[in-house]
Amino acid sequence: MSIIGWIVLGLIAGFIASKLVNKTGSGLVTDIVLGVVGAFVGGFVFTRFFGAAGVTGFNLYSMFVAVAGAVVVLVLYHLLFGRRAL
Repeated sequence: MSIIGWIVLGLIAGFIASKLVNKTGSGLVTDIVLGVVGAFVGGFVFTRFFGAAGVTGFNLYSMFVAVAGAVVVLVLYHLLFGRRAL
């Protein structure tokens, strides 16, 4: 997947995850970073614990993996640092 693909996937996944966890978006750059990091975390979790593929390209399955990973990252962030803004 290209850099633009990762940015778009990260933006969408980060926005959805921050809406699910925070009930509000976190900002353009933060949502992109959150989504890309979430894609890596989700890919690791899905591969390691479920035996499924991680991010496979720009498709709905990869979006689900990235959103799941971003939600994990946000929940861990809030557990470690409280409810401060990102």
